[in-house]
Amino acid sequence: MIKFPKIDFPQLKSKLQVKSPWDRIIIMLLSLLITIPVFIILHQNLIDLKWSFNLDRIFIFVFVFAVIYFLLMLLRTIILICIALYLLVLFYGTVIGNYGFTEISEDYNSMIYTMSDNPFPQDIIVAKLLPFPNKTKIINAIEYQNPKVRNFAIMATTKHFKGIKGYSDYRTIIQCFAVFKEINHRWNYVNDPKEGDYIATATESLEYFSGDCDDHSILMAAAVRSIGGTPRLIHTKGHIYPEILIGSLIDLEKVNYLIKNVLFVKESKGKIIHYHIDERGQVWMNLDYTAKYPGGPFMYEEILGALTLN
Repeated sequence: MIKFPKIDFPQLKSKLQVKSPWDRIIIMLLSLLITIPVFIILHQNLIDLKWSFNLDRIFIFVFVFAVIYFLLMLLRTIILICIALYLLVLFYGTVIGNYGFTEISEDYNSMIYTMSDNPFPQDIIVAKLLPFPNKTKIINAIEYQNPKVRNFAIMATTKHFKGIKGYSDYRTIIQCFAVFKEINHRWNYVNDPKEGDYIATATESLEYFSGDCDDHSILMAAAVRSIGGTPRLIHTKGHIYPEILIGSLIDLEKVNYLIKNVLFVKESKGKIIHYHIDERGQVWMNLDYTAKYPGGPFMYEEILGALTLN
Protein backbone atom coordinates (compact mmCIF):
# COMPACT_ATOMS: atom_id res chain seq x y z
CA MET A 1 0.00 0.00 0.00
CA ILE A 2 1.35 3.40 -1.07
CA LYS A 3 1.70 5.91 1.70
CA PHE A 4 1.35 9.57 0.80
CA PRO A 5 3.33 12.10 2.77
CA LYS A 6 1.33 13.86 5.43
CA ILE A 7 0.60 17.49 4.65
CA ASP A 8 1.29 19.92 7.44
CA PHE A 9 -1.48 22.46 6.75
CA PRO A 10 -0.43 24.97 9.44
CA GLN A 11 3.08 25.01 8.01
CA LEU A 12 1.77 25.33 4.41
CA LYS A 13 -0.51 28.17 5.49
CA SER A 14 2.43 29.94 7.10
CA LYS A 15 4.52 29.66 3.93
CA LEU A 16 1.77 31.00 1.66
CA GLN A 17 0.75 33.83 3.94
CA VAL A 18 2.25 37.25 3.20
CA LYS A 19 3.40 39.17 6.26
CA SER A 20 1.57 42.31 7.40
CA PRO A 21 1.32 45.09 6.21
CA TRP A 22 2.35 43.79 2.76
CA ASP A 23 -0.63 41.47 2.65
CA ARG A 24 -3.05 44.43 2.72
CA ILE A 25 -1.04 46.39 0.17
CA ILE A 26 -0.90 43.43 -2.23
CA ILE A 27 -4.59 42.68 -1.72
CA MET A 28 -5.48 46.32 -2.42
CA LEU A 29 -3.47 46.34 -5.67
CA LEU A 30 -4.89 42.98 -6.73
CA SER A 31 -8.41 44.18 -5.91
CA LEU A 32 -7.87 47.18 -8.16
CA LEU A 33 -6.58 45.02 -11.02
CA ILE A 34 -9.59 42.69 -10.75
CA THR A 35 -12.06 45.57 -10.31
CA ILE A 36 -11.07 47.28 -13.58
CA PRO A 37 -12.16 44.49 -16.01
CA VAL A 38 -15.22 43.65 -13.87
CA PHE A 39 -16.23 47.31 -13.84
CA ILE A 40 -15.75 47.57 -17.62
CA ILE A 41 -18.13 44.63 -18.14
CA LEU A 42 -20.73 46.14 -15.78
CA HIS A 43 -20.36 49.58 -17.36
CA GLN A 44 -20.97 48.17 -20.83
CA ASN A 45 -24.03 46.16 -19.83
CA LEU A 46 -25.81 48.28 -17.18
CA ILE A 47 -28.17 51.10 -18.10
CA ASP A 48 -26.59 54.54 -17.87
CA LEU A 49 -28.61 56.47 -15.29
CA LYS A 50 -27.23 59.80 -16.59
CA TRP A 51 -26.28 60.97 -13.09
CA SER A 52 -24.22 64.14 -12.79
CA PHE A 53 -20.45 63.59 -12.86
CA ASN A 54 -21.12 59.89 -13.65
CA LEU A 55 -21.79 59.26 -9.95
CA ASP A 56 -23.64 56.01 -10.74
CA ARG A 57 -20.47 54.61 -12.33
CA ILE A 58 -18.36 55.84 -9.41
CA PHE A 59 -20.64 54.06 -6.93
CA ILE A 60 -20.47 50.86 -9.00
CA PHE A 61 -16.66 50.99 -9.09
CA VAL A 62 -16.38 51.58 -5.33
CA PHE A 63 -18.89 48.80 -4.59
CA VAL A 64 -17.11 46.27 -6.81
CA PHE A 65 -13.74 47.21 -5.34
CA ALA A 66 -15.05 46.84 -1.77
CA VAL A 67 -16.59 43.42 -2.46
CA ILE A 68 -13.45 42.09 -4.16
CA TYR A 69 -11.21 43.50 -1.41
CA PHE A 70 -13.35 41.83 1.28
CA LEU A 71 -13.27 38.47 -0.52
CA LEU A 72 -9.52 38.63 -1.03
CA MET A 73 -8.99 39.49 2.63
CA LEU A 74 -10.80 36.27 3.49
CA LEU A 75 -8.42 34.46 1.15
CA ARG A 76 -5.25 36.31 2.20
CA THR A 77 -3.60 33.10 3.36
CA ILE A 78 -3.40 31.98 -0.26
CA ILE A 79 -2.90 35.45 -1.78
CA LEU A 80 0.12 34.29 -3.80
CA ILE A 81 -2.00 31.69 -5.55
CA CYS A 82 -4.68 34.31 -6.30
CA ILE A 83 -2.09 36.60 -7.88
CA ALA A 84 -0.63 33.78 -9.95
CA LEU A 85 -4.06 32.68 -11.21
CA TYR A 86 -5.08 36.24 -12.14
CA LEU A 87 -1.89 36.91 -14.07
CA LEU A 88 -2.11 33.50 -15.70
CA VAL A 89 -5.62 34.20 -16.98
CA LEU A 90 -4.59 37.55 -18.44
CA PHE A 91 -1.43 36.05 -19.95
CA TYR A 92 -3.48 33.26 -21.53
CA GLY A 93 -5.91 35.81 -22.96
CA THR A 94 -3.01 37.85 -24.36
CA VAL A 95 -1.37 34.84 -26.03
CA ILE A 96 -4.50 33.47 -27.72
CA GLY A 97 -5.65 36.97 -28.69
CA ASN A 98 -8.90 36.80 -26.77
CA TYR A 99 -8.82 39.28 -23.86
CA GLY A 100 -5.61 40.16 -22.08
CA PHE A 101 -3.50 43.04 -20.81
CA THR A 102 -3.76 45.13 -23.99
CA GLU A 103 -7.53 44.77 -24.29
CA ILE A 104 -8.05 45.78 -20.64
CA SER A 105 -5.93 48.89 -21.19
CA GLU A 106 -7.76 49.84 -24.42
CA ASP A 107 -11.23 49.29 -22.94
CA TYR A 108 -10.39 51.21 -19.79
CA ASN A 109 -8.97 54.19 -21.71
CA SER A 110 -11.93 54.44 -24.08
CA MET A 111 -14.46 53.97 -21.29
CA ILE A 112 -12.94 56.63 -19.04
CA TYR A 113 -12.64 59.06 -21.95
CA THR A 114 -16.23 58.58 -23.09
CA MET A 115 -17.50 59.07 -19.53
CA SER A 116 -15.89 62.53 -19.56
CA ASP A 117 -16.55 63.36 -23.23
CA ASN A 118 -19.78 61.78 -24.41
CA PRO A 119 -20.57 61.73 -28.13
CA PHE A 120 -23.82 63.39 -29.10
CA PRO A 121 -26.69 61.31 -30.51
CA GLN A 122 -28.49 63.13 -33.30
CA ASP A 123 -32.22 62.50 -33.44
CA ILE A 124 -33.43 61.08 -36.73
CA ILE A 125 -36.32 63.23 -37.89
CA VAL A 126 -38.11 61.64 -40.83
CA ALA A 127 -40.62 64.12 -42.21
CA LYS A 128 -42.06 61.70 -44.73
CA LEU A 129 -40.91 58.63 -46.58
CA LEU A 130 -39.84 59.52 -50.09
CA PRO A 131 -38.23 57.43 -52.83
CA PHE A 132 -34.45 57.80 -52.72
CA PRO A 133 -33.54 60.14 -55.63
CA ASN A 134 -31.73 58.50 -58.56
CA LYS A 135 -31.50 55.27 -56.58
CA THR A 136 -30.69 52.95 -59.49
CA LYS A 137 -28.11 55.30 -60.99
CA ILE A 138 -26.41 55.80 -57.63
CA ILE A 139 -26.23 52.07 -56.89
CA ASN A 140 -24.70 51.42 -60.31
CA ALA A 141 -22.25 54.29 -59.82
CA ILE A 142 -20.90 52.85 -56.54
CA GLU A 143 -18.29 50.70 -58.27
CA TYR A 144 -16.78 49.17 -55.15
CA GLN A 145 -15.50 46.13 -57.08
CA ASN A 146 -13.65 48.23 -59.63
CA PRO A 147 -9.85 47.76 -59.25
CA LYS A 148 -9.25 51.52 -59.53
CA VAL A 149 -11.54 52.20 -56.58
CA ARG A 150 -10.02 49.47 -54.43
CA ASN A 151 -6.46 50.49 -55.32
CA PHE A 152 -7.24 54.06 -54.31
CA ALA A 153 -8.68 52.88 -50.98
CA ILE A 154 -5.63 50.70 -50.35
CA MET A 155 -3.37 53.67 -51.12
CA ALA A 156 -5.24 55.75 -48.54
CA THR A 157 -4.77 53.06 -45.86
CA THR A 158 -1.01 53.03 -46.48
CA LYS A 159 -0.84 56.84 -46.37
CA HIS A 160 -2.87 57.47 -43.22
CA PHE A 161 -2.92 55.72 -39.83
CA LYS A 162 -0.79 52.78 -40.98
CA GLY A 163 1.41 52.99 -37.90
CA ILE A 164 -1.48 52.79 -35.42
CA LYS A 165 -0.86 49.76 -33.20
CA GLY A 166 -3.43 47.88 -31.17
CA TYR A 167 -7.18 48.20 -31.69
CA SER A 168 -7.16 45.16 -33.97
CA ASP A 169 -10.94 44.79 -33.64
CA TYR A 170 -11.34 48.23 -35.24
CA ARG A 171 -8.79 47.90 -38.03
CA THR A 172 -11.41 48.11 -40.78
CA ILE A 173 -13.00 51.24 -39.31
CA ILE A 174 -9.57 52.87 -38.89
CA GLN A 175 -8.80 52.08 -42.54
CA CYS A 176 -12.16 53.51 -43.63
CA PHE A 177 -11.32 56.66 -41.68
CA ALA A 178 -8.08 56.81 -43.67
CA VAL A 179 -10.19 56.78 -46.86
CA PHE A 180 -12.37 59.55 -45.39
CA LYS A 181 -9.29 61.65 -44.61
CA GLU A 182 -7.85 61.23 -48.11
CA ILE A 183 -11.09 61.99 -49.98
CA ASN A 184 -12.17 64.95 -47.85
CA HIS A 185 -8.71 66.48 -47.94
CA ARG A 186 -8.76 66.47 -51.74
CA TRP A 187 -12.44 67.06 -52.50
CA ASN A 188 -13.40 70.10 -54.59
CA TYR A 189 -17.11 70.92 -54.65
CA VAL A 190 -18.47 71.59 -58.15
CA ASN A 191 -22.14 72.05 -59.03
CA ASP A 192 -24.07 69.91 -61.49
CA PRO A 193 -25.11 71.31 -64.89
CA LYS A 194 -28.18 73.57 -64.79
CA GLU A 195 -30.13 71.04 -66.85
CA GLY A 196 -30.36 68.57 -63.96
CA ASP A 197 -28.55 66.03 -61.75
CA TYR A 198 -25.30 64.59 -63.07
CA ILE A 199 -24.43 61.30 -61.42
CA ALA A 200 -20.69 60.63 -61.66
CA THR A 201 -19.40 57.12 -61.13
CA ALA A 202 -16.81 56.44 -58.44
CA THR A 203 -14.04 55.92 -61.01
CA GLU A 204 -14.99 59.15 -62.76
CA SER A 205 -14.69 61.12 -59.51
CA LEU A 206 -11.24 59.61 -58.91
CA GLU A 207 -9.92 61.65 -61.85
CA TYR A 208 -10.18 65.07 -60.22
CA PHE A 209 -11.88 64.49 -56.83
CA SER A 210 -14.50 67.03 -57.81
CA GLY A 211 -18.28 67.09 -57.94
CA ASP A 212 -21.32 67.77 -55.80
CA CYS A 213 -22.61 66.01 -52.68
CA ASP A 214 -23.98 62.92 -54.45
CA ASP A 215 -20.71 62.45 -56.36
CA HIS A 216 -18.77 62.67 -53.10
CA SER A 217 -21.16 60.23 -51.41
CA ILE A 218 -20.83 57.74 -54.25
CA LEU A 219 -17.02 57.80 -54.16
CA MET A 220 -16.91 57.58 -50.37
CA ALA A 221 -19.37 54.68 -50.26
CA ALA A 222 -17.53 52.81 -53.03
CA ALA A 223 -14.09 53.22 -51.44
CA VAL A 224 -15.31 52.34 -47.95
CA ARG A 225 -17.13 49.24 -49.17
CA SER A 226 -14.17 48.14 -51.28
CA ILE A 227 -12.12 47.53 -48.09
CA GLY A 228 -14.84 45.91 -46.00
CA GLY A 229 -16.67 48.87 -44.46
CA THR A 230 -20.46 49.21 -44.43
CA PRO A 231 -21.64 52.56 -45.81
CA ARG A 232 -25.07 54.04 -46.39
CA LEU A 233 -26.31 57.23 -48.02
CA ILE A 234 -28.66 59.68 -46.29
CA HIS A 235 -31.06 61.90 -48.27
CA THR A 236 -32.04 65.23 -46.74
CA LYS A 237 -33.61 68.30 -48.26
CA GLY A 238 -31.37 69.14 -51.21
CA HIS A 239 -28.45 67.11 -49.92
CA ILE A 240 -27.01 63.57 -49.86
CA TYR A 241 -24.21 62.48 -47.58
CA PRO A 242 -22.50 59.18 -46.60
CA GLU A 243 -22.38 57.45 -43.23
CA ILE A 244 -20.43 54.44 -42.00
CA LEU A 245 -21.64 51.69 -39.68
CA ILE A 246 -19.75 51.81 -36.38
CA GLY A 247 -21.61 49.03 -34.56
CA SER A 248 -23.04 49.12 -31.06
CA LEU A 249 -22.87 51.83 -28.41
CA ILE A 250 -19.99 49.88 -26.88
CA ASP A 251 -18.13 50.13 -30.20
CA LEU A 252 -18.92 53.85 -30.24
CA GLU A 253 -16.99 54.26 -26.98
CA LYS A 254 -13.83 52.88 -28.57
CA VAL A 255 -14.29 54.79 -31.84
CA ASN A 256 -14.98 58.04 -29.99
CA TYR A 257 -11.70 57.60 -28.12
CA LEU A 258 -9.82 56.80 -31.33
CA ILE A 259 -11.13 59.87 -33.16
CA LYS A 260 -10.51 62.34 -30.34
CA ASN A 261 -7.19 60.98 -29.03
CA VAL A 262 -5.47 59.06 -31.81
CA LEU A 263 -6.69 59.70 -35.36
CA PHE A 264 -8.18 63.21 -35.62
CA VAL A 265 -6.83 64.93 -32.51
CA LYS A 266 -6.46 68.46 -33.95
CA GLU A 267 -9.58 68.36 -36.13
CA SER A 268 -11.88 67.16 -33.35
CA LYS A 269 -10.39 69.11 -30.42
CA GLY A 270 -13.20 70.63 -28.40
CA LYS A 271 -15.78 69.25 -30.84
CA ILE A 272 -18.64 66.79 -30.40
CA ILE A 273 -19.03 63.45 -32.19
CA HIS A 274 -22.46 63.28 -33.86
CA TYR A 275 -24.10 60.02 -34.88
CA HIS A 276 -27.41 58.36 -35.75
CA ILE A 277 -28.92 55.24 -34.21
CA ASP A 278 -31.12 53.16 -36.48
CA GLU A 279 -34.14 51.06 -35.56
CA ARG A 280 -31.88 48.08 -34.73
CA GLY A 281 -29.74 50.07 -32.31
CA GLN A 282 -26.78 50.31 -34.69
CA VAL A 283 -24.62 53.43 -34.70
CA TRP A 284 -23.91 55.28 -37.97
CA MET A 285 -21.36 58.11 -38.21
CA ASN A 286 -21.27 61.06 -40.58
CA LEU A 287 -18.65 61.09 -43.39
CA ASP A 288 -19.90 64.18 -45.26
CA TYR A 289 -17.53 66.35 -47.30
CA THR A 290 -18.31 69.20 -44.87
CA ALA A 291 -16.93 67.23 -41.90
CA LYS A 292 -13.29 67.65 -40.88
CA TYR A 293 -13.42 64.49 -38.79
CA PRO A 294 -15.72 61.43 -38.71
CA GLY A 295 -18.82 62.34 -36.75
CA GLY A 296 -18.69 66.03 -37.62
CA PRO A 297 -21.88 68.16 -37.54
CA PHE A 298 -24.69 67.30 -39.93
CA MET A 299 -25.71 69.91 -42.51
CA TYR A 300 -29.39 69.07 -42.08
CA GLU A 301 -31.27 67.21 -39.33
CA GLU A 302 -34.33 66.26 -41.35
CA ILE A 303 -33.91 62.87 -43.01
CA LEU A 304 -36.07 61.99 -45.98
CA GLY A 305 -34.59 58.60 -46.82
CA ALA A 306 -31.67 56.23 -46.40
CA LEU A 307 -29.96 53.92 -48.89
CA THR A 308 -28.13 51.10 -47.10
CA LEU A 309 -25.62 49.11 -49.13
CA ASN A 310 -25.81 45.52 -47.89
